[in-house]
Amino acid sequence: MDITLKPIETTDDIYRLWQIGFSTENPEWSKFNGPYFNDYFAFSFEDFQKERPFYKNTKDNWGIYVDELLVGAVSRYWIDKNTRWLEIGIVIYDENYWSMGIGTHALQQWISKTFDDYSEIEHIGLTTWSGNPGMMRASVKLGLRQEANIPKVRFWQGVYYDSVKYGITRDEWYANN
Repeated sequence: MDITLKPIETTDDIYRLWQIGFSTENPEWSKFNGPYFNDYFAFSFEDFQKERPFYKNTKDNWGIYVDELLVGAVSRYWIDKNTRWLEIGIVIYDENYWSMGIGTHALQQWISKTFDDYSEIEHIGLTTWSGNPGMMRASVKLGLRQEANIPKVRFWQGVYYDSVKYGITRDEWYANN
């Protein structure tokens, strides 16, 4: 299995991303991204292209490809560019590719690429919630430290969850990778 990260460039890949992530109401992946966003409604393909242009040809949102098939995406975004505080994210939209180590492998590539692309940053963060055990496992497996656990601040479907923050410094990353 060949797992690669690359820009989402073709109309076919944009269409695939729409199909696996945004063509139906309440997609399966959204249950693990739950308390962060309330935009899990179906888009037409035309509206998706207008509403989500940041997926195509950007340096901060790339596709996760397994044997050349788009299955998810990685992202990075500034919490505060002035203080060089950057966080990353990942979603495997196609549930047929869950629990196979793809997310961990993609996250490892993305962290390395992010440190390479942004030589000025010394820390990369990742925020998840206690309702996403897969993301928490992948973070720990890659050597990210749990830097914060804010109890019961993510209310989702009648239950309180913790917000969980992970991070790693450049020195820690390269010492272990």
